[in-house]
Amino acid sequence: MKWGLVILAAFFEVIWVVGLKHADSALTWTGTAIGIIVSFYLLMKATNSLPVGTVYAVFTGLGTAGTVLCEIILFHGEVKFAKLALIGVLLIGVIGLKLVTQDQPDKEGSKA
Repeated sequence: MKWGLVILAAFFEVIWVVGLKHADSALTWTGTAIGIIVSFYLLMKATNSLPVGTVYAVFTGLGTAGTVLCEIILFHGEVKFAKLALIGVLLIGVIGLKLVTQDQPDKEGSKA
């Protein structure tokens, strides 16, 4: 469940990062601000029982990959093989970090 929080936090990271570039009204800026708040709240919750370094690496890796893909798909960004290959390498690293990282007991002492 804690890794699910990291993935969800990365999803909201993509929302607010894209919002920083494309927001142009009070409504879209509000959505961007909500994305920031939700993203970091979920990230902080996940670090209660997961190693902060690994969580941050996974969070930023997924956010980076998601932002690049969102720009390509939604905003017709430039598609280059090298860019897609490097996103693939990044995701392999993120998955690898997740696989070798064990959950730690949270503040209450229970396993997450």
